[in-house]
Amino acid sequence: MAAMTPVWRILRRLHFPRLQALGPAPVVHISTPSIHRRGFRSSHVTSGQVLQFKLSDIGEGIMEVTVKEWYVKEGDRVSQFDSICEVQSDKASVTITSRYDGVVRKLYYDVDAIAYVGSPLVDIETDKALEGAPEEDVVETPAISHKQSLQEIKDQKTQATPAVRRLAMENNIKLSEVVGTGKDGRILKEDIISFLAKQTGAILPYEVLEIPTPVISTADTPPKEKTPFMAPPEIPRPILSGKDRTEPLNGFQKAMVKTMTTALKIPHFGYCDEVDLTQLVRLRSELKDLAVSRGVRLSYMPFFIKAASLGLLQFPVLNASVDEGCQNITFKASHNIGLAMDTPQGLLVPNVKSVNALSVFDIAVELNRLQALGSAGQLGTADLTGGTFTLSNIGSIGGTYAKPVILPPEVAIGALGKIQVLPRFNSRDELVKAYIMNVSWSADHRVIDGATMSRFSNLWQSYLENPAAMVLDLK
Repeated sequence: MAAMTPVWRILRRLHFPRLQALGPAPVVHISTPSIHRRGFRSSHVTSGQVLQFKLSDIGEGIMEVTVKEWYVKEGDRVSQFDSICEVQSDKASVTITSRYDGVVRKLYYDVDAIAYVGSPLVDIETDKALEGAPEEDVVETPAISHKQSLQEIKDQKTQATPAVRRLAMENNIKLSEVVGTGKDGRILKEDIISFLAKQTGAILPYEVLEIPTPVISTADTPPKEKTPFMAPPEIPRPILSGKDRTEPLNGFQKAMVKTMTTALKIPHFGYCDEVDLTQLVRLRSELKDLAVSRGVRLSYMPFFIKAASLGLLQFPVLNASVDEGCQNITFKASHNIGLAMDTPQGLLVPNVKSVNALSVFDIAVELNRLQALGSAGQLGTADLTGGTFTLSNIGSIGGTYAKPVILPPEVAIGALGKIQVLPRFNSRDELVKAYIMNVSWSADHRVIDGATMSRFSNLWQSYLENPAAMVLDLK
C-alpha cells in the first residue's frame, strides 16, 4: 500500500474527485478484495501530526475577516489547494485553501464569526509528520479570477426551474448570460427581472423590480347599479409590537465608514453641467446588435469611460493621487477607471484596468465581466484595488444630480445622471427632441482648481456629443 501512496497524492493534486472517508479515518475506495484497508488507516494514525492552520496576512492592511462559508467539516479529508472556507474582509471575499494533505479535526469559528489574522482557522491531521515549522495557509481570489473571461462565465452549466426558463424565453434572454444568485448558482426569477432592468449604466440595482398590476379598462363593461351610500368601515389602528434590533456592521459597511471618514477630510470642489447625447444614442443603437453578435452587451458606460480616458490624457492631474499629508502628488501612467456598483454586498467600486490601452469594445467586455461578478458577489481584491479615477452612474437608478464623494487617494470623481428626453433648440433655432444627461464632478480642491475641472468636463462632453471626434484621438 505504501508504494501506491505517491500516485494517490499526485492524483489528488490534479484535482481528481475527493476520496471519501468511510469511518473515523480515511479509506481508499478499491474494489479488489485482496487489498487490506486496515494497514493504511493504522499508518495514518501513527505517523500523522495535528497542525493548527492559521489565517495568514491577506494584505491591504486587513486584520480581521468574517467567515462566510465553510467548505469542509470535521472529519473531511483535504488535499493541497482544496478550498477550506470563504472569508469576507472590508475589501472583498476571498477563498482560503489548504497547504497540506490530511483530515480536518477541528473548526475554530462558526459562520458569520470574526476571525483575526494569525489566529487558527482549523486543525488538520497530516498524513505524515512534517519536518520544520508548518507553513501558513494559502489565500486565493474567488473561483472566478480577475483574468477569467466573460465567455468562461457563460459556459458554466445553468440551473433553473421550468418557470424561470419560460420567463427567460419569453423575454429573449439566454440563461448562459444570467448570473444565478440561488444555491449552487441556480438562476432565480429575481435574477431574470434584475437582468432585464440592467439596460445601461454601471450601477447594478439589487432590489427586485415590482411589476405594476395592469389597469383594466372599464369602457366595455356594463355599468353597475348604484348602491346606497354606506360609511366606510372603521379601520383598527395597528399596534406596533416589534422591538429595536442592534446589529454589528459587516466588513463592507466597516470599509465604507473608514473610507468616507477619510474622504470627507478632503476639501471638495463641485462642478455640474449637462451633455447632449443625441448623436451617441444613435451611434449606440447602430452598434448594439453588432456587439450582441460578438457576445457582449453594449451600454453607454464604455463610451463614458473611454471619453474620460481621452480627457485624462490632456489633464493628467485628474488621474493622480496625493499622499496623506498632501506633500507629494503621483501622476498615474495607467487609467484604471472605477465604476460604483450597487451589489448584494453593498457599494463596491471595481475598476477597468488600463483604459488608455483599450478600445470601446474591450471596455464593454470588461464591464460585462465585472457586472456579472458583482451580481454574484464574487469580485476579487484585484478588481477592487488600484483605481485612479471614478465614475458613478446614479442615472441607472433614477438620479439626476449628485454630490459624489472622492475615493482617496484619488483626486476626482464624476456622477452621471439619467438620460432624459427634453426639448432643446438646434443651431437653426428649431425646437427638437434631445437626449440630455447631467453630470456632477467632485475634485480635490487642494490640487485641482475650477478651471482645470471645467476644461476637462468640456473636453469629455465634446467627445460624447460628437462621438466621431473620438476616432481621431483613439490610440
